Amino acid sequence: MADLLRKPIATTGKIHDITPQSAGWGYVGFSLYRLKNGETVSESTDEREVILVLVEGKAEIEGAGRDFGVIGDRMDVFEKTPPHCVYLPNGAQWSARAATDCTLAVCSAPGHGGHEAQIIGPAGISLQERGKGNNKRLINNIAMEERDVADSLLVTEVFTPAGHWSSYPPHRHDEDDYPNMTYLEETYYHRLNPTQGYGHQRVWTEDGSLDETMSVSNHDVVLVPRGHHPCGAPYGYEMYYLNVMAGPLRKWRFRNHPDHNWIFERDRD
Repeated sequence: MADLLRKPIATTGKIHDITPQSAGWGYVGFSLYRLKNGETVSESTDEREVILVLVEGKAEIEGAGRDFGVIGDRMDVFEKTPPHCVYLPNGAQWSARAATDCTLAVCSAPGHGGHEAQIIGPAGISLQERGKGNNKRLINNIAMEERDVADSLLVTEVFTPAGHWSSYPPHRHDEDDYPNMTYLEETYYHRLNPTQGYGHQRVWTEDGSLDETMSVSNHDVVLVPRGHHPCGAPYGYEMYYLNVMAGPLRKWRFRNHPDHNWIFERDRD
């Protein structure tokens, strides 16, 4: 069985620490801090670029020789307002001091020195609707390719209403074949509302070499090294996830599963 479902390693402090080495791939890193008011954390980006996402709460951020002050105004992720985010290049130091209890995501991928440290949200991020019917969800595109704010990273938030599907129809982006498809590794950081809820995510390849269906709980992370990867939110429970993607090319090109592409074609008409 593939080790795709990652449970939190703690309840506070650094609760996720996913590196390319621990994931068994080459690009994406994801870690998550749950800090109490006044707690601090500091790291070096080394050869990687980083996007810090204030999932909820407020924190004072410094990085790459700049003081970004206290940022963050979304106290509950399900407020759905655009998040406060900071981009930091490779070769930088950064620190965060929680100004309230906060949840801080650290999204990383190889950096090439192409972008300066800067605040990249909430300005430039707006809530968008995608899909139809029970496939409808809401998107905060933090750092997708239309925003030239990173060397490698693609980062987005998705809010899936209760009883709806997301990352659907099933699609994959596991071949380096631009412009038809791009190879992108991906992590899903899940939240549920109410918090005792659960959701489902399936990751599978068309040849059957990988086929895992997982029940995800609040604060779980799912790794998507290849294959299709839709999510379902049961009736009564709203789902959030933060996606981090990276690969050899900073573009998102995917292919829907051939058995289910008719859904996309129908909804597009």
